[in-house]
Amino acid sequence: MQKIKCCFFLASRLICLLSIFAISVMPCSRIGPFKFSELFGNADVIVRVRAVKYAKPPDNSLLRTTGVADSIIQFKVEEILRGKNVPEHILLNGYLSDQDDYNETPIPYTFVRRSGRSGSCFANTYRKGAQFLLFLKKADDKYTSNISALGPSNEQLRSENDPWLNWVKDYLNKEEKPKQQSLLNRETLRLLLEELFIYASVAMPV
Repeated sequence: MQKIKCCFFLASRLICLLSIFAISVMPCSRIGPFKFSELFGNADVIVRVRAVKYAKPPDNSLLRTTGVADSIIQFKVEEILRGKNVPEHILLNGYLSDQDDYNETPIPYTFVRRSGRSGSCFANTYRKGAQFLLFLKKADDKYTSNISALGPSNEQLRSENDPWLNWVKDYLNKEEKPKQQSLLNRETLRLLLEELFIYASVAMPV
């Protein structure tokens, strides 16, 4: 009887572990093609960061999920591409690793790096000491990079001159120029109307 209970317990644990493994390796899919608006339209903050250390280590270092990790990583902000009042350090749920996870697809990336291509559709593992380009959404004083399923929202960078980083900077410059020009035109029109109003007030006979 004791052997039967023991076998049943081991079998149930094995089934549980196999279920977790099966979920983690299942390919991820999404509805519709990727659009860059998912990144640039949803991100409140875009920053180049370095993965520093665990702010909160995982409860069990042997178990990892492809979903939201129970551990929290501290990142040091190296460069701000978009965002106001961005702190010196940013905290994100995730796991630290000693392995690189570079995206092998062509620039500009339209697909997530390898560790995000199964399970939850988001990469949640970062090499300690490595640089990453994060597209972040802020909610309730917390940040998340999970803004585009299978999208390149937290890619590892090879250097400060990484082609993906440079492409994003160029995209932002082209995106911001029309907005700045529009604001300039509106301000010029406002000043012109003010001058016309003043001139009309002076020229109008009493």
